[in-house]
Parts: sequence; C-alpha cells; structure tokens
Amino acid sequence: MTNIDSNTSLFCVIGNPVAHSLSPLIHNLAFKVTKFNGAYVAFKVEDIKTSIEGIRALGIKGASITIPHKLEVMNSLDYIDKTAEDIGAVNTIINENGVLKGLNTDCDGAIKALKIKTEIKDKKILIFGSGGSARAIGYGINKSSGDLTITNRTTQKGVDLANFLSCEFTGLDKINVSDFDILINTTSLGMHPNVDSSPIDLNSLHSKQVVMDIVYNPLKTKLLKDAEKKGCITVNGIEMFVNQAVLQFEAWTGLKGPYIEMKNAVLEELTKR
Repeated sequence: MTNIDSNTSLFCVIGNPVAHSLSPLIHNLAFKVTKFNGAYVAFKVEDIKTSIEGIRALGIKGASITIPHKLEVMNSLDYIDKTAEDIGAVNTIINENGVLKGLNTDCDGAIKALKIKTEIKDKKILIFGSGGSARAIGYGINKSSGDLTITNRTTQKGVDLANFLSCEFTGLDKINVSDFDILINTTSLGMHPNVDSSPIDLNSLHSKQVVMDIVYNPLKTKLLKDAEKKGCITVNGIEMFVNQAVLQFEAWTGLKGPYIEMKNAVLEELTKR
C-alpha cells in the first residue's frame, strides 16, 4: 500500500460477509505496482442504501459490490451502464464527483475465463444458482450464443432468472447433468469452511465436460477435485475473480491492471490458507 495522505483515493468492497474477501489484498497490491495513490478496505454492510449514501458523502472513489447487494444496490445509483442494466446486477461503482455510476465486470471476467478453456457458441451449458453472478454469467453466455439452462434449489428464483435470460429452467430433481457440455457453479456450495459440499455428484460427470466453479476459497473446491478425477477440463474461481478485479481497477484508475501480480497474490494467499 502507498503512504496514506490527504490525496489518497479510498476504495472499498461492500458485502455481508466480507471477512473472507481477497479484494483488499489484490487491489492494494495493484495500487502499489502501478504507483497509484489509493487504499482499499472491506466493509461488512447490512443496509446497502445508507452505505451508498456514505460513499457519496465521504467521497469514496469506487466500490466493489458483493453478496448479497448486487441487485438492491441498483436502486441507490445515479447511472447504470447498459451491460449492468441488461444483467440486472451491479458489482462495481465509480464515484465521479458525487455521481455514482454502476457497472458489471463479473460478466466479462467470467466469459474471458471460460473462453481460455473452451468455446461457448452452441455448447449446452448448465448454471447452478440464481443470484447476481448467475445473472451476469448467463447474460454473457447468451451474448456468446451458448445454449443455456438454469437449475436452482429454490424453484421460483430459478424460474425467474430463466425467464429473465429467456432460457430453460429445470429443477434439481429432474436435471441430467451428463447431458451438458459446460457446468458452472455460481452458488456458495463448497466455499470455505464448508469445503465438503458440491452441487454435483461425482458420478454425474464425464471427461468431455468443462466444469467451472466461481468459488475461489478454497482454490480447488470439491466440485473441481471431482471434475479432475473424471478427466474434465476445469476453470477455477480465481480466473473470474482476478479478471473482474482487473476490469474494476482499470475503470477506477484509467491504468492497465497488473493481472499477473494480482493473480499470483491470490494464489499465494490461498496456498497459505
């Protein structure tokens, strides 16, 4: 972190919980690498509306928005860019002289991570979950001409998301996982400390599938370990997390984000844990 002074720009992540977040680690590292005079902290927030008023009043220059506030935060912003509006979720705020603008970097971050490993066009893709990340990834898959299906533990939320994305919904009790080319977990199943959880049974997987898990702590979730046992191509949560963070950093600072350094910092920290 740079020396904090009266010219230091403050940034933050807002969510509940946030104690596990690695966003402060990688954004403060990015400030240091690029010599940008900024500092980034984590705020555990239950009331998103008053916290956004605080951002405006205190002159906080930008914020990352995480679970569970990505949808509700939209009601408190002055401007929302087209991609975030189409997705219906915001994960990034830019404060431009008191005007708060909402963006979504989850979409491009996830799609970039997927495309490193596989094509998306015409692939049968199953998303587990119905939250803000599922919305963003589903939107990106539609834009990339994938054949999308949603499944979710709570039927109505899954149906609502499927309707929003103009795709099919199938209940967990009826889904045949082996029918899909790409499987994406956007739920918290498998996240530390519940590391023995997975949304997919090991025996449902086969070697021709690509399996992505947006959970990045632990580095290898049970789902990804099971997928590797079956010979699947895997995409871990770090790729999406770092890609979206780089896009946030660039939106806030106008500088090129130091992707390699940010990714290595996450890998090092997760290895320690």
